[in-house]
Amino acid sequence: MMSLMVHLKTVAHLRGKGDRIAKVTFRGLPFFSRVAENCEEVANFNETFRWPIASRLDGNEMLEIQVYNYSKVFSNRLVGTFSMVLQKVAEEGHLELTDTLIDDNNTSIKTSVTIEIRYQSMDGTVGVWSDGEFLDVPDDRDGMFAFETDSLLSGQSHGSGTSPGRSLQGSIPTFRKAGKGVFSAMKLGKIKSSRDDHRKSDEPAVLDMEDLDRRAMRLAGAMDPDTISLASVTAVTTNVSNKRSKPDIKMEPSSGRPVDYQISITVIEARQLIGLNMDPVVCVEIGDDKKYTSMKESTNCPYYNEYFVFDFHVPPDVMFDKIIKLSVIHSKNLLRSGTLVGTFKMDVGTVYSQPEHQFYHKWAIMSDPDDITAGCKGYIKCDIAVVGKGDNIKTPHKANETDEDDIEGNLLLPEGIPAERQWARFYVRIYRAEGLPKMNTSIMANVKKAFIGENRDLVDPYVQVQFAGQKGKTSVQKSSYEPIWNEQVIFTELFPPLCKRMKVQIRDSDKVNDVAIGTHFIDLRKISNDGDKGFLPTLGPAWANMYGSTRQYTLMDEHQDLNEGLGEGVSFRSRLLLSIAVEILDTTSPEIISSTDVQIENVSNISESATGKMDEFFLFGAFLEATMIDRKIGDKAISFEITIGNYGNQIDGVSKPSSTKKKKKDGDNEEEENELIQNSSEDEADEDGDLVSVSTTPLMKPVITDRNYFHLPYFEKKPCVYIKSWWQDQRRRLYNSNMMDKIADKLEEGLNDVQEIIKTEKAFPERRLRGVLEELSVGCSRFVTLANKDVNQAGRTKLDRERLKSCMREMDSMAQQTRQIRTQVKKNTVKEKVKLVQNFLQKLRFLADEPQHSIPDVFVWMMSNNKRIAYARVPSKDILYSIVDEETGKDCGKVKAVFLKLPGKKGFGHAGWTVQAKLELYLWLGLNKQRKDFLKGLPNGFEEVKAINTGPVLQSIPPVSLVYDMKQVFQLRAHMYQARSLFAADSSGLSDPFARVFFSTHSQVTEVLSETLCPTWDQLLVFDNVELFGEASELRDDPPIIVVEIYDQDTVGKAEFIGRTFAKPTIKMCDEHYGPPRFPPQLEYYQVYRGNCTAGELLAAFELLQVGQGGRADLPPLEGPTDSEHGPILPVPLGIRPVLSRYRIEVLFWGLRDLKRINLAQVDRPRVDIECAGRGVQSVLIQNYKKNPNFSTLVKWFEVDLPENELLHPPLNIRVVDCRAFGRYILVGSHAVTSLRRFIYSTPDKTSNNWATAAKLMNGYMVLTNGGSQPRSSPSLSSRTFSRPAGDILVNVDADPSIRKMDTVVKLDATSDAVVKVDMTEEESDKDKKKKKKKKKGGVEEEDETDERMLDWWSKYFASIETLKETLRAQEAAQAEAEEREDLEIAAEAGDFKPDDLLLKGSKTKEKNKEKKGFKDKKKGPTADGTEKKPVKAKVDELLVYNKELESEYGNFEDWLHTFNLYRGKAGDDDEHALDDDRIVGRFKGSLCMYKLPLSEEITREAGFDPNMGMFQSIPHNDPINVLVRVYVVRATDLHPADINGKADPYVVIKLGKTEVKDKENYISKQLNPVFGKSFDIEATFPMESMLTVSVYDWDLVGTDDLIGETKIDLENRFYSKYRATCGISSNYSVHGYNVWRDPLKPTQILAKLCKDGKTDAPQYGPGGKVKVANRIFTGATEIEDENGLKKQTEEHLALTVLNHWEEIPRVGCKLVPEHVETRPLLNVDKPGIEQGRIEMWVDMFSMDMPAPGPAIEISPRKPKSFELRVVIWNTDDVILEDDAFMTGEKMSDIYVRGWLKGQQEDKQDTDVHYHSLTGEGNFNWRFVYPFDYLMAEEKIVISKKESMFSWDETEYKIPPRLTLQVWDADHFSADDFLGAIELDLNRFPRGAKTAKQCSLNMIRNEHELPTISIFKQKRVKGWWPFVARDENDEMELTGKVEAELHLVTAEEAEKSPVGLGRNEPDPLEKPNRPDTSLMWFLSPLKSIRYFIWHNYRWLILKVLGLVLLLLMLGLFLYSIPGYLVKKILGV
Repeated sequence: MMSLMVHLKTVAHLRGKGDRIAKVTFRGLPFFSRVAENCEEVANFNETFRWPIASRLDGNEMLEIQVYNYSKVFSNRLVGTFSMVLQKVAEEGHLELTDTLIDDNNTSIKTSVTIEIRYQSMDGTVGVWSDGEFLDVPDDRDGMFAFETDSLLSGQSHGSGTSPGRSLQGSIPTFRKAGKGVFSAMKLGKIKSSRDDHRKSDEPAVLDMEDLDRRAMRLAGAMDPDTISLASVTAVTTNVSNKRSKPDIKMEPSSGRPVDYQISITVIEARQLIGLNMDPVVCVEIGDDKKYTSMKESTNCPYYNEYFVFDFHVPPDVMFDKIIKLSVIHSKNLLRSGTLVGTFKMDVGTVYSQPEHQFYHKWAIMSDPDDITAGCKGYIKCDIAVVGKGDNIKTPHKANETDEDDIEGNLLLPEGIPAERQWARFYVRIYRAEGLPKMNTSIMANVKKAFIGENRDLVDPYVQVQFAGQKGKTSVQKSSYEPIWNEQVIFTELFPPLCKRMKVQIRDSDKVNDVAIGTHFIDLRKISNDGDKGFLPTLGPAWANMYGSTRQYTLMDEHQDLNEGLGEGVSFRSRLLLSIAVEILDTTSPEIISSTDVQIENVSNISESATGKMDEFFLFGAFLEATMIDRKIGDKAISFEITIGNYGNQIDGVSKPSSTKKKKKDGDNEEEENELIQNSSEDEADEDGDLVSVSTTPLMKPVITDRNYFHLPYFEKKPCVYIKSWWQDQRRRLYNSNMMDKIADKLEEGLNDVQEIIKTEKAFPERRLRGVLEELSVGCSRFVTLANKDVNQAGRTKLDRERLKSCMREMDSMAQQTRQIRTQVKKNTVKEKVKLVQNFLQKLRFLADEPQHSIPDVFVWMMSNNKRIAYARVPSKDILYSIVDEETGKDCGKVKAVFLKLPGKKGFGHAGWTVQAKLELYLWLGLNKQRKDFLKGLPNGFEEVKAINTGPVLQSIPPVSLVYDMKQVFQLRAHMYQARSLFAADSSGLSDPFARVFFSTHSQVTEVLSETLCPTWDQLLVFDNVELFGEASELRDDPPIIVVEIYDQDTVGKAEFIGRTFAKPTIKMCDEHYGPPRFPPQLEYYQVYRGNCTAGELLAAFELLQVGQGGRADLPPLEGPTDSEHGPILPVPLGIRPVLSRYRIEVLFWGLRDLKRINLAQVDRPRVDIECAGRGVQSVLIQNYKKNPNFSTLVKWFEVDLPENELLHPPLNIRVVDCRAFGRYILVGSHAVTSLRRFIYSTPDKTSNNWATAAKLMNGYMVLTNGGSQPRSSPSLSSRTFSRPAGDILVNVDADPSIRKMDTVVKLDATSDAVVKVDMTEEESDKDKKKKKKKKKGGVEEEDETDERMLDWWSKYFASIETLKETLRAQEAAQAEAEEREDLEIAAEAGDFKPDDLLLKGSKTKEKNKEKKGFKDKKKGPTADGTEKKPVKAKVDELLVYNKELESEYGNFEDWLHTFNLYRGKAGDDDEHALDDDRIVGRFKGSLCMYKLPLSEEITREAGFDPNMGMFQSIPHNDPINVLVRVYVVRATDLHPADINGKADPYVVIKLGKTEVKDKENYISKQLNPVFGKSFDIEATFPMESMLTVSVYDWDLVGTDDLIGETKIDLENRFYSKYRATCGISSNYSVHGYNVWRDPLKPTQILAKLCKDGKTDAPQYGPGGKVKVANRIFTGATEIEDENGLKKQTEEHLALTVLNHWEEIPRVGCKLVPEHVETRPLLNVDKPGIEQGRIEMWVDMFSMDMPAPGPAIEISPRKPKSFELRVVIWNTDDVILEDDAFMTGEKMSDIYVRGWLKGQQEDKQDTDVHYHSLTGEGNFNWRFVYPFDYLMAEEKIVISKKESMFSWDETEYKIPPRLTLQVWDADHFSADDFLGAIELDLNRFPRGAKTAKQCSLNMIRNEHELPTISIFKQKRVKGWWPFVARDENDEMELTGKVEAELHLVTAEEAEKSPVGLGRNEPDPLEKPNRPDTSLMWFLSPLKSIRYFIWHNYRWLILKVLGLVLLLLMLGLFLYSIPGYLVKKILGV
C-alpha cells in the first residue's frame, strides 16, 4: 500500500511561553498534533502522521504545517505556516529538513520547524517507470530517433540528463542523480541511485545490470550505427550526466574590446519649428562630438539635406550607451551661441537594434528641455544609421523623393513606442553602500594616525548616476567603507525614454581626479514592461553588487577599465542599496518644475529588513584536480582561494566594518562565534559547529606534466574550502532565474540538435523539433506551477511581484504558442519554425536575467607568492541549492571543469587563449541550515578529513580535505584522425600543426605535419595507467573531459597556439562487452575555438577502457606495438576509421589571376598542385605569367580513396608554387576547399525536365548540381515572370508586347503565396485615361501626354526606380500581412479570440497596409475625391534596378568557373577573421568535379563527348580574347565625406589592367550624392586584364586626391557565364529612340546561338506571331516602327520574348541578365568592412571579333530647365493690426509683402508699403520675378553658389521648389514686425480661394484632403491664400490673406514677353487704388494732418479753437484792463 508519513519533530525559536499545537495537512486531510504544554523557545512534538494514498504522489503536491498558540477558551492564534512542494519526496522517498515558518503577511519569521518525510510506494521503491506526462526526448548523438516523444517506449518515460549525446548507448539512467537536466524533476524514470540507498545503510547496492543493458539496447536499436554529427557546441556535452556540468568552450571575454563603428546621420529638413521668423541651425551631437548644419534664414521649415559621419573605435557597450542628440538652435553665429528651440535624444543602441541598424526618412520630435509644459517644438526629418564592422546597410532606394511626408506616420521612434510621449520623473534613490575597498595608500593613513591619533577609512565615496546624457551626483561621504547617503537623484525625461541603460557608479572623491570604484548598469527594459498589463520602471530597494579590479589599492590600477564597467569584473568591489521609481508628470498642473535639470534631494532611511531577512549562507568547494597550470607560474607553490563578496578574501577583502554589526565581515570574529555556540541548545550545536571559514587551499608545489603545463598532485587527497557568509535571503529571485535558464539551455541544446540534423541532412528533423517544442511547453507550464507556489518571501519588492506576474504570463503564453507551433511543424516548415523558436530562446534568456541582485558571484583565484594570478568567476545562481530540482543552479553539487583566465585586458588576445589552469571543481552554496546534503554530488568513495580542532569534534564540521579510497585504472585511447580549416599560423599562410591531448594529469602529442591547414594525423594515442578516483559505476557516467589543444610547430621559439576543443570519452567498464552499438566509437567532429572565434574542426574519437584484474590483456587488442614511446606511430584502427570508396576527381585548370609579388620578386612560372587525401595532380607550368596567365591543358584528373560518408571527406588543398631557377619552388599561396560536396557530380535525372533539378550539361557547360550554380533568383523578386512548372506550354496573351509594362505579377519568393499586383495593364489605364479626358472639361484634372521625343534614358531609370520602390513596398506589405496572418493563426489556435475577430483583425491589417501604401498615392491621385487610385504612369520601357551587386543575384557567376582565393601569411586574429582580405595573394580560376567510379556509360556515349574534357564538355577555349568594355557610371549615393566641411568633391577613376581613365576635370563640387552620368570605353584583353576597378576619389586643390571608396568587378566570370552578363537583355526591342537595342547581335541571333550551344533545335518562327523553342510556344508582336514611323515585319520581338523567358526552357534554360543598373558598395582598405557609399553602374562587354556595337547610350545628367516664376501680389485682407496710430491710438498696420523662392539671401523681394491700413486691407499690384533652374524628374530647384567667400568654386544645391510669401508690418525706428507667412510647394499646393471670404485656415490645416495643383502643369493660377503664424500656445492662427497670381513661363517665353519688377516697364501694372490715408506722415505732413487729424477730430479742433479764441480774448481783456482803468481813472 502506498503511504506518506510525516514525522513532526520540533518547532523552535518560538516567542513567549505557552501551549502550542500543530496542524499538518496533505491532500486536504488535516491531522492535529497533541498540545505541547508550557513550552518556551522549543516545542517538542515528536509525532508521526501517516496518510494512506491510492494514487501515486505527484511532485506538484503540497504539504502544509500550521503552528498555533493553543488556548482552551479563545480560538487558537496562528503563529506561522510552513508549506512545501513534495517534488523531492516523490523522487527520493525520504527527506529531512528544518525550515522557517511564514506569518499572515507572507513574511518569514524566526520560528522554524524540523520534520522528516517518507513516501512508501507500491513496490517499496521510489521512481518506478511511470506513465507520467513529462517526457524527455532521449536523443542519441544526432537526435536521430525514429519515434516521437509521445510514443516513446509505449508510454514509458526515460529520463536522460541534458545529454544530447550518447546517453543511451549504455550509459544507463540508473546511475543518474537528481539535478542535471532542466527537467530532472520530471525524471520519473529514476531508479534509485545507489548513493541514496547507502546514505542510511552501508551495504552496497546491487544493480541489475543485464536488465538495464537490455533496456539501453532496446532504446539504442533505433539508431543508425554509422551516424556522425558535424562539429557543434553539443559535441562536448555528449554524455554529460548528473555529477558533471558542461565546461564553457569560449574562453575570451568578448566585451570590452574596442571595435570600429560609423554613425551616419543625414539631416534632411525641419518643419513646424516654433518661433517667429527664425534662422535655424541643427546641431548633431554624439557623445562629445558636435557637428552643425548651415544656417537657413528666416524660415520655420528649413531644408538642409546635409550628411554627417562620426567614426568611433570603442567597445560595443560604450558605443551603445552614447547619446545621439539632435537640437535646433535659433540664430547662432560666431559671436552668440543662439537660443535652443528643442532637442531630441536617443541612444545609439536603440538605432542599432532597429532592422538594418537604421532609421530612414523619419521625423524626430523636438521638445524643449527647459520647459516641459511646452509640447512639441517642431520636427526634424533625418536618416540615422549605425554601422559596425561587417554590417552592410541596405539603403532604401534614394531616387526622387516626391512623396510628401506624413509626419505622424513616420516618427523617429522604435516600433511600439507611442508618438505622444509624456514627461516623467525618474527617481534614483541611493541609500547606502558596504564593503568598499581601500582607495588610498595606508602610508598616508599611518602618518595621519600618528599626528591626529585617529584611524580612518581610506575612501571618500559618492555615487554618480548617468542617464540620457545627464549626470547626477550625491554628496561625498568622507572616510567611510560603509557610507550612508539617503539621497535621491531625479531625472526628468520623456517616457518611454529612448535610452536603454542607466549607469550607477560609486566613485572615490579625490583632490586630483576622481576614480570609479565600481559601476552597475540598469537596463530599463528589464525593470519595466510595456505590455497592456505592464508596469513602469521600478527597482528595489535592492542591493546591487559591483565588480571590478582586484581590491588591493595601487596608484595606477591596470584594470581601472573594469571598474568603469568595461569587461568582466575580476573581483567584488562593493554593494550599493538603491531603488528606482518613475512618475509620469501631469504637465498641466501649475506647481510643476518645468526644467529638466537633474535634482538631488534627501530621502528617509529604510529599514534593515526592507531588502529581505539576513540569513547565513554556506559555500563549500572541493578541488578534485588542478591541471594545465601555465609553466610561467609552475615553479612556485600555488594555492587557490574562493571568495563570495568580501567573505573568504584574506589578502585584500577585509575592510573592517566601522560599526560592529552582527553581520560578520570576515571569519576572524571568533569571540562572537564562540558565544553563539555556548548559548545554542544541543540541537543547534551541530548547525554552527564549524568555527572558522577556510577559504584557501594549502600551498602546494606543481609537478610537471609536459613542456607547457604543470599540475598539482591532488591524487587521493582533494583539498576543500568552505565559507560562511551573511546575505539577505533573496533566493527566490535566483530560483526563478535558474528555472528559466534551464528551460533555455534545454531549448538551445535541442535547437542545436535540430540544426545539426538539418546540416547533416539526416532524416526527420521535424520529429526532433516537435520533441524540443514538447519539452519547452512542459517546461514553461512547470515554471508557472513552481513560481506560483512561493510568493511569500520577506523583502519582496514591487519589481519582484510585477516581474513574477509578467514572467508567468510570458511563460504561459509561450507554452501555448509552443503547443500551437508544434502542430504546424512539417518537414518543409522546419527551418522557419526553428527561426521562430530562436525568438523564444532570446526571450527566455532576456527574462532569466534578474535585474535585482542578491548573493554576489563567487570568485576562484589562483594565488602564487601571495599574488593573484588568474581567476574564474562563477555566478552564485549557478551553484545555489534548492530542494526543488528545477530551481537548483545548473552547477550546484556538480563537478565542473573550470578554466582560469588572466584578469582584465591581459586576457585579450594570445595571452587570453592559453589556459592558466584547469580545475575540476565542486561547488555548493545554500542556506546554512540546508547544508547537510552539501557533499551529495561528489563522486563517491571518499573519507572526510576534518580540521584538527581542540573543541569537541562535531559531526557537521565540513571537511578540509577528502581522501578517496576507491580508485579505478583506465586506458584512454585517443583516435586522432584529422583536422580541417585550421587557423593559418605561419607567414606562408599554412601551419605545421600537431595536437596535444590532456586527460587528467596526463598529456601526449601527435606528430607534426608540416605545411597544411587540414592535417590527417591518423594516429592513435594510448594513455596507460590513467587513475581516476571514485566509484566505477559513477565514472562510467561521468568521465572527466578531455582537452585537445592544437599548436603550430615553429622551428625557433615555442609552438604557437592554434585552438582548443573539449571532448568526452566513451567508457567501457571491465565487465562490459566491447562491441556494437557503443564500440568501436565513431569519429566525431569537434569545433576548435581560438578565443571566441572558431579555428577549425577536429575529427576524432575517444574511448576510456577500464583495466580490470586481468590487466591490459583483457582490453581489445591494438594493432602494432603498444610500446608507444619508441615504436612507430599507431594508426587509427579499422573499425573506427571510415570506410573508403574509390572516387575520381577531375580538375579544370583555367588560369591564375592577380598574383602578388613573393619576397619582392614577381611570379613568373607558376604551377598549381591539387592534393586530396594524399593523392593529387599538378597543372602544366604557365610559361610566362605576364603574357598569358591561363593554363594550356584544361582538364586533368586523379583517383583517390575517400570515405563513403560525404561529411567525412577530407578537404582538398590547392597550392600555387612558382618555379624558379635551379629547380627551386616557392609557395605562392594556398586554398583549402573544406567541403567537396558542392562539386559532387550526380547523374542527370531523366524524369525531370526542368533545368533546376537536372544536372545536365547545360549550355554545353558541365553544371554541378549542388554547386550553388543556379542563381537564387529564379523565382525571386527581380524576375519578371511566374516560374511555371515545366511541361506546360506557355502562351503570352499580350497582343502588343511593345507596350507591355513590367509584368503585372510580381512573385515574391518561392515560399510565399502572396502575389501582388504591381501595375495595371495598359488596357485598364487606357480606360482610365478616357475617364480622365472627360473630366478635363470640369477643369479638375489635366493629363500630360508623354511625348516620345521628351523621353530619355533618365525617364527609363526613374520609372524603373519607382517600380523598384513599389515592388519593395508591395513585398513589405505582403510580408507584414503574412506575418500578421501567422500571428493571428497562432493566437487563434491558442484560443485567444474567436475566428470572427480574426476576420476583423485581418481586414484591419490590410487597411493599415493600404493606408501606408495609399497615402503617397492619394495626393498624386488622378481624381479629386481623394479616393485611392494608382497614378497612371506614362508608357516608359523599364530596366531593372538591383539594389545590390549583380553577382549576388547570380551566384557570383560561378556557374561553371569557380574562383578560389589564394591565401598566404598569418591569419589575423581580429574578431571573425575580418582581415582575411589582406592575406589574399591571388586567385585560382578553375573547377572541380568528383564522382564515384565506375561512372555509368550513358554519359560517355553522348554525341560529341570529348573524353579529354571529362565532365567539362564544350567549355570555351581559354586563349586570350580582345574585348571592348563599356562602363556606365550613373551616380553615387551617401559617400563618406572627405573634406573638413563634411562634403566631398568626387570624381570617377576606372582601372582595367594597365589602362586607367581619370575623370578628374569633371569633378562634382561639394556633393555626397553626385550624379555622374558618364560612360567609358576601354579595350582589354582577357585574361590578362579582367579585374575592373571603379573608384571614387575626392578632388583636392592642394595635395593628393583621397580615395573615398572603390569596387572591383571580375569581368571574366561575367563574360563566360551562361547567364550572358555581357550585355543586358532589354524588355522591349526598338531600333531608335531612348530604348534603342544596344547589343550588336539582334535577339534572333542571340536566340539561335543559345539554342546551338545548348544542343537544342533551332527556334521555329510560325505565322501569327508564334515561335516554338524546345516544345514551348511563345507569342508576341511581329511589327516594328522605324524612325520615320513606317511599320516593318520582324521576328525580333518574338525572339526577345523567348530570351526574357529563357529560364523556362527545360535542361538548358537559365535566367539571362536583363538590362539593368546594379548598386555596388564602395569600400576603402583603411576602413575594412564599412561601406563608404554606393555606386550605381553597369558594364557592357563586346567581343572584338563580333560586329562592332553602336555608340554608347547618352546618360549624361539632365540639365535643369530654366523657368521664370512671376508672382503678382494684388491685395491683402484681414491682416492683423499690430501698431497703434500716431496721435490717434487706432489699431493699424503698415503692410508690405515679402517673397522668395530659393532662399532669403538669394532672391527675396519686397512690395512697397501700404501705410496705415486700418482694416487689414492692402493694395499692391506689385510683381515679383524669380528666375530659376528646375529639374523636372527630381522636382528640385538647382542653385549654384559659392559657399563662402573663400570657396574655390560654386557648389550645386538642390532644393524643393517652395515659394514663401510673408506679410510684415513696417516700422521706422525699430525692426519690422513679422505677421504671418505661407509656403507653397509649387508641385502640389492648394488651389487659391475665389474670394477673400472663402479663404480660411482650413486650406492649410486640411492640406492633405484638399485637391492640390502644380504650377508646372497649370502654368497660371490666381486666388486667395491665408497667412498663418503661431500664437503663444503654439496654435496656428490666421494673420491675413493674400490675393496673388502665379504665372510660370519658360526662359524662352520670358525673353519673348519680358515683364518689369514691381510696377515697372515692360508690361507695367497700374498703381493700386489705395485710400488717401495710405501715406507717410513725415513726407507729406499737410496731407497727414488733413487726413488723420482733421478727418477724425474736426469738431474737437473747432471747439478747441473757439475755446482758445475765448481764452485769448479773456487774456487780452485781463491784460489790458489795468491800463485802461488807470487811464480812465487818471483821465489821461
